[in-house]
Amino acid sequence: MNELIKTFKQDDGTVAVDARDLHDFLEVGKDFSNWFKGMIEYGFTEGQDFTPISAKSRGGRPRIEYAMTLDMAKELSMIQRTPKGKQAREYFIAMEKQAKRQNQQVVLPMTPEEKLLLVMENANRANSRLTSVEERVTDIEENRRLESGDYTAVSHGVSKAVREYIQDRHLQLTQEQRSALYKDINGGLNQVCGVRTRTQIREKDFDKAIRFIDDWSPSTATKMLIQAGEQTAMEV
Repeated sequence: MNELIKTFKQDDGTVAVDARDLHDFLEVGKDFSNWFKGMIEYGFTEGQDFTPISAKSRGGRPRIEYAMTLDMAKELSMIQRTPKGKQAREYFIAMEKQAKRQNQQVVLPMTPEEKLLLVMENANRANSRLTSVEERVTDIEENRRLESGDYTAVSHGVSKAVREYIQDRHLQLTQEQRSALYKDINGGLNQVCGVRTRTQIREKDFDKAIRFIDDWSPSTATKMLIQAGEQTAMEV
């Protein structure tokens, strides 16, 4: 079938229609942007009936194009109530029929080589699906949040690291200074594990979190704040 209106296949295998090309074919009096906005008001939904696509104009400036489903293209064609609209709708219907006929044509393998090839193709598809499932399972396991026991171990490790730092240096700290130490270790821990709060640490990062806690030392800025607080206390 000769292409009357530009169409293309999407990633999921479905056929999409170029909205601008349909607009040009229908010879609508309005400019494309206003026409398409008006057509959307008939109840079409972005992400379901049409998808915005970034493109460049002839001048190199960015512009938005739209890929429509065949059903939406048929309805828009019918809404025009013109000979061109009727022609476009019949064209899309013919496209659908042709696609259905092609899907129904099943060619059975005849020679041993063809049968072997079919078996290999099916095996490859099965292996591909299995690999995909395994990857999803691995991803779920690795990105699972810490279990209560592991989370408790991390929390106790943080408290122990701060407590030992204070005791080893015989520091007499105010509550505000202690908070600065906790803020320092928690901030570093979250940064190392790529999370915003400790509760978001994932199973795969547990060992990394423990190593950080064991090696933790306050940043220079935190040490200076504590020293400044001690100096103020002495002066008072």
